[in-house]
Amino acid sequence: MKPTLVILTLLTVMHIGAMAQTEMIAHRGSWKNTKVPQNSLASLHNAITQGAWGTEFDVHLTKDDVLVVTHDQDFYGIDIATSTYQELLAKKHPNGESIPTAEEYLNEGLKQKKTKLIYELKTNKLGTERTLKAAELTVALVKKLKAEKQVEYIAFSYEACLKLKELDKKAKVHYLNGDKSPQEIKAAGLSGLDYHLSVYKKHPEWIAEAKRLRLKTNVWTVNREDDMHYFIDQKIDYITTDEPELLKRILNK
Repeated sequence: MKPTLVILTLLTVMHIGAMAQTEMIAHRGSWKNTKVPQNSLASLHNAITQGAWGTEFDVHLTKDDVLVVTHDQDFYGIDIATSTYQELLAKKHPNGESIPTAEEYLNEGLKQKKTKLIYELKTNKLGTERTLKAAELTVALVKKLKAEKQVEYIAFSYEACLKLKELDKKAKVHYLNGDKSPQEIKAAGLSGLDYHLSVYKKHPEWIAEAKRLRLKTNVWTVNREDDMHYFIDQKIDYITTDEPELLKRILNK
């Protein structure tokens, strides 16, 4: 390659890096200002309609090994880990939706290609064995649906993150708990840090360190305008928020 061409290529790469913009991830879909339930199919559709880069959702494993989408350990008072999927159908969201299975949720999300599906694998209250079982079923489901390019994984369980990566070497897996440095995340072969805003403010150097290591950085859950501006100025890759409308306005300015 000629020296001039090498220089032009490097300048182009540097320009693209400088232009890289923080992207928005809707936390549990877009629900707060649209008045629909969190982690519902309605909140998923709203996030997609709003043009979110990604929409996050939470997945638990039932007693009978069904992956279901909801945040808490219970679904309107019914404990998930010790109940069957059929038992969970006794309750409904206020908008009339039943608890969606992960398969139903993914199938809806896969009807489009622009918004990434950020799959949070929840830690099972019954222990590590059940959490890792959920990881195995999760990867099998994503492969079955041929959704690998559309799905990225996050988890608080470090063991689950390692298991997800073991089961799919190409998967993008980000750790949530905030107790690992960028160097430790890199050494483990994970894709990035997905930490609470307080963690990054305690370790402000971690964003730049992660970038040097070619790791992705995401921050949650950022709902205040001043915090949004702070992390945009830090050139973080992604901001997860319950206020996607506000963040979108800021990013579009």
